Amino acid sequence: MSKIDLSLKNLDESFPEDFTQEQVAKAKTVFLKELAFTSHKFYGGKMQTIPTAGVYGFNWFNVYYTPGVSKISTSIRDNNDASFELSNRGNMVAVVSDSTRVLGDGDCTPPGGLGVMEGKAYLMKYLAGIDAVALCVNSYNEKGEHDPDKIIEFVKMLQPSFGAVNLEDISQPNCYKVLDTLREECDIPVWHDDAQGTGSVTVAGLINALRIVEKDIKDIKVVMYGAGASNATIARLILQAGADPNKMTIFDSKGGLHKDRADIKADTRFYRKWELCEKTNPDKINDVQQACKDADVLIALSKPGPDVVKPEWIKSMNTKPIVFVCANPVPEIYPYAAKEAGAYIVATGRGDFPNQVNNSLGFPGILKGALLVRAKKITDEMAVTAAYSMANYAQKRGIDPDNIMPKMDETEMFAYEAADVAMEAIKNGVARVHLTWDEVFNKTLEDIKQTRDTIDLMMENCFIPKPDIKLLEDALSLAIESVK
Repeated sequence: MSKIDLSLKNLDESFPEDFTQEQVAKAKTVFLKELAFTSHKFYGGKMQTIPTAGVYGFNWFNVYYTPGVSKISTSIRDNNDASFELSNRGNMVAVVSDSTRVLGDGDCTPPGGLGVMEGKAYLMKYLAGIDAVALCVNSYNEKGEHDPDKIIEFVKMLQPSFGAVNLEDISQPNCYKVLDTLREECDIPVWHDDAQGTGSVTVAGLINALRIVEKDIKDIKVVMYGAGASNATIARLILQAGADPNKMTIFDSKGGLHKDRADIKADTRFYRKWELCEKTNPDKINDVQQACKDADVLIALSKPGPDVVKPEWIKSMNTKPIVFVCANPVPEIYPYAAKEAGAYIVATGRGDFPNQVNNSLGFPGILKGALLVRAKKITDEMAVTAAYSMANYAQKRGIDPDNIMPKMDETEMFAYEAADVAMEAIKNGVARVHLTWDEVFNKTLEDIKQTRDTIDLMMENCFIPKPDIKLLEDALSLAIESVK
């Protein structure tokens, strides 16, 4: 076993040489969870608040607070849009969740989602120079039920302080009502990253996968395994991108979605699923194995694996099958097993496997573009534009079966994405201000550079302390022992 280092670049090589691929995959999952726990405890979370304005003498407090700040209050009173320039509102996102569907862990109680929401805020700051705050809320009503109206009212109340809202980890069916209501009734963009974000990055991956296998989106046969908020939105965006609904089959825990699913039709809260029942699966297929026969694409966002998607499903697919298995934290089938079953291109939601189809490639650039033109909403057209922006950026620098997506360290991609999304917002008529593509691109890069220079400076001066390497070594030892 080689010694692990702080960069984690040699993580795969840090496990015993006699470990199988499955043991390495399982051990990595344990290691990352253990290191997450110890590092979060070490840092006390991941985010803090730092001023943007300097203190050059104590009279500056009279400028930033009373009496000087009265001019700010009255200016915003007379023109509410001035709040985007005179406060941090124009670059501030609320990350809102009731923590009822946290990754693969389900209902974690309201504060249980803070780690994920802080992580979202961290990625927004590092990848796009966006300020964000985690807001985990209690959505229980007097009957002890999770009430979507409580989330809706909460978001409406916080609008004056934020430029956009990122909804996260809200269970279905509440997530549908929350998003669709707030998108129409709020004056700032309300974005559900589990749905629209996952949809956008998945479409991006699919675009490039189809380019590699030389298949046209209008001709492909698609199987969607899982019909939650993520896959339901992915399906909608794939159809908007040109797929044939008659060649799409979607499965939930009770079988295929189709017009005979009276259970879905009867529950009006699942109206998004019913829309897909009406559009897809005209042959009313209820067996996944049957649906996968000669399918070109299998997209699974169901439950953590690794034995959820079966190798025999993949073996029955068409030539050069494309398999996306994006459950967190463990994909429905490990990539090596999917490849052994015949998959030509495999993608997951994890960065430690090839082809990470992860929301982190989408939401920072999408939200940055929306913020810079002060968009009132993020349309489906903006989400599809972001998908093509990601795909095209990766294509320009080269793609192959194990490299269909941009990487999180390709900084310019986020600026390209922000600029493309901003132009689509202007085209869709939802932008308050009009900027050029270059203005959005340059401003995004400038904000990213400032953020990273600040973090580097804090690390160099130990304002962000370096964790003891023993934290990593202990987590690694525990992970190895857990799978022996």
